[in-house]
Amino acid sequence: MLNMKEIHELIKAIDESTIDEFVYENEGVSLKLKKHEAGTVQVMQQAPAAPVQAQAPQAVQQQAAPAPAQEAPKQDENLHKITSPMVGTFYASSSPEAGPYVTAGSKVNENTVVCIVEAMKLFNEIEAEVKGEIVEVLAENGQLVEYGQPLFLVKAE
Repeated sequence: MLNMKEIHELIKAIDESTIDEFVYENEGVSLKLKKHEAGTVQVMQQAPAAPVQAQAPQAVQQQAAPAPAQEAPKQDENLHKITSPMVGTFYASSSPEAGPYVTAGSKVNENTVVCIVEAMKLFNEIEAEVKGEIVEVLAENGQLVEYGQPLFLVKAE
């Protein structure tokens, strides 16, 4: 099976190409990438049925249209953008009952977990990568995010 990096590279390559549809099948696992409209990519994965429980195809849709511009309260050369390393669903906390990992005003260091991005049933913890203070949270809980989309603004120390 392809790893997440290879899947992201495929998505990017297909998005930048004239190919409308791509299918990858290996050992009972199928990955289908299909463009619907200009700038839209749909990613579908079908896993083999488990002996006890059948699985339905999973779909994630990525809109290439730019999100509404969200500017930082003040422009500062020390503002660092924490971006999504993949296409997936943004979660601000580890569970619906838990509070968010960080909010505006939270102090973070390089390996502070700031959110989770779920891609194809894999929950990926995203770390701050810089030491500083969260200035703004740019994504909403449960929102689909794109590769490279800014999630947080951090005033680096």
